[in-house]
Amino acid sequence: MAVTGRNNYFESFSVGQVYDHARGRTVTNWDNYAMCHMSMNTASAHFDLVASTTAMDGRFRERLVLGPCTLTIVIGLTTEDMSENAFMDIAVTGIRLKGPVFQGDTLYARSEVLALSDASRPDAGLMRYRFTGRNQDGIEVATGERTVMIKRAAFWAEKDMNFGKITA
Repeated sequence: MAVTGRNNYFESFSVGQVYDHARGRTVTNWDNYAMCHMSMNTASAHFDLVASTTAMDGRFRERLVLGPCTLTIVIGLTTEDMSENAFMDIAVTGIRLKGPVFQGDTLYARSEVLALSDASRPDAGLMRYRFTGRNQDGIEVATGERTVMIKRAAFWAEKDMNFGKITA
């Protein structure tokens, strides 16, 4: 069921549509630490301030945010518009981490619908979109493509509208 919008069923999208997603998200050290610990990443530039700021001739001002953490935030920023009615992820491809992200950076996302096609089931379709993440200075930090299986309104809209309602 769509929680925040009604225009995010498969039929709502068209190839070439561009979304500048409304929300931004400021990255914290906790975000980075949690992802490092969950993935057991031992690269000290992600959690050791001295190691990070002295690596590569002092090129970095802060601990580097782990790439999967950046991707998780950027893709998460796209979900309200792009995949709130998705059944599942099919693929995430073409990932590029284009610039460093540090705690305190605020990330923003943009998406473009690249392809729409039938799914293996009649109540859903497949959408492939390109996501782009930028920091507060407009610098591109992450890109990629995501393919999701999304509900078709013809099968789900009425059911979703009635979801959770008590009937006598």
